[in-house]
Amino acid sequence: MKQTRATIRYAKSLFSLALEQNTLEQCKQDMQFIANTCANSRDLSLLLKSPIIKTDQKISIFKEIFYDKLSEISVSFVNIITNKKREPLLEGIANSFITLYKAHKNIETASVSTAFQLDDSLRLENLDYIKSNGKQDVELTEIVDKKLIGGVVIRMGNRQLDVSVAKVIKDLRKSFSNNLYIKDF
Repeated sequence: MKQTRATIRYAKSLFSLALEQNTLEQCKQDMQFIANTCANSRDLSLLLKSPIIKTDQKISIFKEIFYDKLSEISVSFVNIITNKKREPLLEGIANSFITLYKAHKNIETASVSTAFQLDDSLRLENLDYIKSNGKQDVELTEIVDKKLIGGVVIRMGNRQLDVSVAKVIKDLRKSFSNNLYIKDF
């Protein structure tokens, strides 16, 4: 979900409250649970966005889904968001909170795309490369993409290293399409 100014502001307020009350780790787990639940349940996402369903009905549904699994601060936060009719932003707020948490803890999010499943030695080699070019704490996501044929694509934040066979073939096609022997007049 796209991060808007409103989602970032709400996430910052919850983040400062969690820091103040020393419950940052618990709030991060709660926001991760909310984000995963919203992402995996299309019905919940539609419920959050629906203007037809009344606030008290949404709160009772949230009680059934979230309240026994969340901390007191997160429950209060969800109540405030719902009472202010900002529940469509809940998934975005949770994702923004997780982003703030990772920035605070200096955790780099990286993804490694390969044509096959990585074994332990290759995983460690990729982690060492990412750590040498970024932050020391890395959250690694592995993606298997058969279209790469071979090689690896590493994404770290807004940087990307593409040393895949598919890219080499694409570059070769591009260079072969240029005819160097015909003069351009």
